[in-house]
Amino acid sequence: MQLSIIIVNYNVKEFLLNLLDSLNKAVSKFEHEIIIVDNASDDGSVEAVRNKFNDVKIIENQKNVGFGAANNQAMEIAKGEYLVLINPDTIVKEDTFTKLIEFLKNTPDAGMVGCKVLNPDGTLQLACRRSFPGPWTSFTKITGLSKLFPNSKLFARYNLTYLNENETYEVDAISGSFMMIRREVYEKTKGFDQQFFMYGEDLDLCYRTQKEGYKVYYVHSTEIIHYKGESTKRSSIDETKVFYDAMHLFVRKHFSSFFIVELILQAAIFFRKLFAFLNLYRLVIVAVLLDLIFGVLSFFTAEEIYSNERWEGFPEIFKPGVYFVPAFIQVIISSLMNSYRKDGFSVLRSLISLIVGLMVITSMTFFLKQYAFSRAVVLIAYALMFFGFAFWRIIAKTIFKVGLSANERKNRTIIVGTNSKALTLTKKLKSSLTSLHHIIGLIGISNKDIGEQIQNFNVIGSLSNIKKVIQENKIDKVIFSSDELTFDQMFGVVSNCQGMNVEFMVAGSDMDYLVGKSSITMLEDIPLLKVYYNISSLPHKTAKTAFDFILSTFILLLLYPLIYSHRKLTGRATEFSNFILNVPKVLTGKNSFVGPEAYSYMEGLYLGKKGLTGLWNIENIDKNDEEEKRKLDIFYAKNQNIWLDIEILSRSFSNMIFKQEK
Repeated sequence: MQLSIIIVNYNVKEFLLNLLDSLNKAVSKFEHEIIIVDNASDDGSVEAVRNKFNDVKIIENQKNVGFGAANNQAMEIAKGEYLVLINPDTIVKEDTFTKLIEFLKNTPDAGMVGCKVLNPDGTLQLACRRSFPGPWTSFTKITGLSKLFPNSKLFARYNLTYLNENETYEVDAISGSFMMIRREVYEKTKGFDQQFFMYGEDLDLCYRTQKEGYKVYYVHSTEIIHYKGESTKRSSIDETKVFYDAMHLFVRKHFSSFFIVELILQAAIFFRKLFAFLNLYRLVIVAVLLDLIFGVLSFFTAEEIYSNERWEGFPEIFKPGVYFVPAFIQVIISSLMNSYRKDGFSVLRSLISLIVGLMVITSMTFFLKQYAFSRAVVLIAYALMFFGFAFWRIIAKTIFKVGLSANERKNRTIIVGTNSKALTLTKKLKSSLTSLHHIIGLIGISNKDIGEQIQNFNVIGSLSNIKKVIQENKIDKVIFSSDELTFDQMFGVVSNCQGMNVEFMVAGSDMDYLVGKSSITMLEDIPLLKVYYNISSLPHKTAKTAFDFILSTFILLLLYPLIYSHRKLTGRATEFSNFILNVPKVLTGKNSFVGPEAYSYMEGLYLGKKGLTGLWNIENIDKNDEEEKRKLDIFYAKNQNIWLDIEILSRSFSNMIFKQEK
């Protein structure tokens, strides 16, 4: 037998199925076996593989034994002349094994080879060619010198970024995400050292392979795509600690124990955890700091405003504490009331916290009379804080879009493929309620398809000019129909379009899920009655009602009389004037500014009050396409918030004024 392909799986069912689809095309020329070692997955991986790929051998572990130990289980029973260790969250080209076996046959001293490993956006995954983490290499990696000087042979040794990725050469180590090993190498090394649970075992195996007299090569002539880190995201493992513990074990095992190396690695663990914490809570930290600054400035300004001949201000001995302490207390109160969130800034919670804070601070002055210098200053300061806290949060949300979910944006999408399965996929995406796609068109395999219309979908490009189509149409997502394309063609597109800030996804063979950029999108929607939508929640309904009342009152006082008089005098009706003249319906509660076009309820699901405008009005859709409008209404109900309402209103007003000017 020529090939034994070994896959260790842990809870990445959809990625695994996608890999097996690509393997079927890549191994057809070889006598082969595929062995999957499942590390106690509970996502239905084993059942799915048995149902769709009954010729695959499966080893079911009752617990997660780790990457190295699981691979060893399979290598013990593998019969192939060449052993391939490959991660489940990868896709291979049709020529991957052909080219690597050819290289091994022509390079007798090669004991192990790896190929070019690409990220989902087409860029090189640096771990696919590395140096061993000796003292100097570890230091440059951990301190960031390797990133600062990527073209330096002195500083960039760990990931070898000074070498051309489009050349083949000997390296210290390749990535455990894809390794091809000669059987004789396995028989001499006995596989992975099971002291390494995860990470580092690939480095160790590469090192021991070279100790046995073989070389390790990076081969650029073929490539795979790796959706890095899927299994670890589904586990409770502390990746940072495990990674650096593995580096420490490797150094201690092969380079003896250096105190300086141990110090560097322990420092690295600390700082990586610190940076991870700061990154996770960055919005909380920013909010606390800004609130503290605005709080201090508010008390300082309030003192300046209120001070006069009768009251000269706070005693000098208590400054600047008298500015800082109340502001700090307010931040504590805001924290206790969950005003600070990892995913965004809440204006409503912040204002409620200020009301509570005002009551607490004024109450404290009754018990701490020696510090009760002026309740008037407290009232002025809190009035300023009400404005300041709300102001910076609104700016962050409306201008910088901080905390607004990317799911609230419609993805400009193209589908690569024109056959029946590609059309089925396109229709599923168009009708999906869980994700919002604006299908720009289809991409044909050849230029002769361009200009055709297939079931109301236009073919707007081909594989040869897809890069231009992406640029001109500002595409966000490219979805491949894997049934119609070869994986070579997919890889060619991904490589050609790297750096274009576009996400590439591959549809599963049954068109029921999409895989891409470390995410899985299921295409079967959840029954409507079982879904929790924002529009039905009390906080969102309260905020929306308040927003409608305040804005409609403002418009009725300032704009409505002018627009009404202009309509009576000229008799001219515009979209903008019609909108303003319907505002009384919002004030009376019959309508909302933003909502569904026609129906407040659908299949028992509340979608909100009918809107004067909505997604149905600002998205580029066929106005007669009731299915598309239904989908937009449901999507709005699911994702509704004040900031989405403001954005829809802004775009609606912009469109109205632009049309009026034209």
